Amino acid sequence: MFHYLDNAATTPVDSRVLKAMLPYFSKNFGNASSLHQPGLDNRVAVDRSQAKIARFLGCNKEEVYFTSGATESDNMAVLGLARAVKGKHIITTKIEHDAVLEPCRRLEKEGVEVTYLPVNSHGLVELKNLEKSIKENTVLVSVMYVNNEIGTIQPIAEIGKMIKRLNQKRKNKIYFFTDAVQALNYCDCNVDKLGVDLLALSGHKIYGPKGIGALYLRKGTPFAPIIFGGHQQANVRPGTYNVPGIVGLAKAVELISSKENGKIRKLRDYLIKKVKIKDVFINGDLVKRVSSNVNFIFKGVEGESVVLMLSEKKIAASTGSACSSGSLEPSHVLLALGLKPEMAHGSLRVTLGRFTKKEDLDALLKELPLIIKRLRQMSPLK
Repeated sequence: MFHYLDNAATTPVDSRVLKAMLPYFSKNFGNASSLHQPGLDNRVAVDRSQAKIARFLGCNKEEVYFTSGATESDNMAVLGLARAVKGKHIITTKIEHDAVLEPCRRLEKEGVEVTYLPVNSHGLVELKNLEKSIKENTVLVSVMYVNNEIGTIQPIAEIGKMIKRLNQKRKNKIYFFTDAVQALNYCDCNVDKLGVDLLALSGHKIYGPKGIGALYLRKGTPFAPIIFGGHQQANVRPGTYNVPGIVGLAKAVELISSKENGKIRKLRDYLIKKVKIKDVFINGDLVKRVSSNVNFIFKGVEGESVVLMLSEKKIAASTGSACSSGSLEPSHVLLALGLKPEMAHGSLRVTLGRFTKKEDLDALLKELPLIIKRLRQMSPLK
């Protein structure tokens, strides 16, 4: 059995979530768009799930749209908003997930100007830089809530207040989107407190199933659909309702508890304290970060080699985003912090979660110094 320390990539499905989902695979299997009783019963399950998520976000349930996951939600938010208002300028950051960056690059090919904001050495956006980047034709600001690699928490509520202030003086409204996929377990996601018009979330980061996510879309926000077909979800996101996934997502959201953060933070701090290795650094702000994340840099080694050797010892960690694991390029997030490519290649992301135990960290602490020593002896970077 593996010591699992890669919860930012995905989390196990909580047994309570699985229990809620099981009836909707074979017993209650009706299509939620059908008019017969089995279909209507499942439509009720969808509506109740929508209401649960809306309560968590502090919005109306009609503003919650179900998707296949975070990538689709991010694409919908960026492309759907920018195309609906014929926007000429949008702002995002250099450390966004590729599910935001790639749609931005697509929009550039369509004639939209995109500003990619830098971050400081701690991985944080500076509000003065954001405000300076806003133009008369800016229509969208997209800033992720919590970075998936280094765990830094961006000042989303402060950005929301700034945009609201600027909108009071403008003819053309600036809309605000945040990818909150890594934030739900750890941060306040009330959309009014944050001042966001769009917010993305995903099931498999919060002990729910894979293949299900949601997009909060504030009423009145312009939106051009990117998927076409049936007429489900007010034509915003058509497609057959994934009822088991929707029920599982809602149950996972319902089980989110801030009480877990204290336990996870203690384990994370224990790990940081016990890592006794020369030339090791931690990426990202040490205070403004979620309690589950530690991103190490080990000078003179390749992070991918560390991950593979840990895996041989039945320890699961990562170098960064699982979505970029096939790339030979250094992390764009770490480069944005000002690290040189050879340093960025030496990263190890350790992310804790609801089911992490001290024994998992002790296993890592036992094997990691030996692995780093061995790799440094072999490395041409030595």
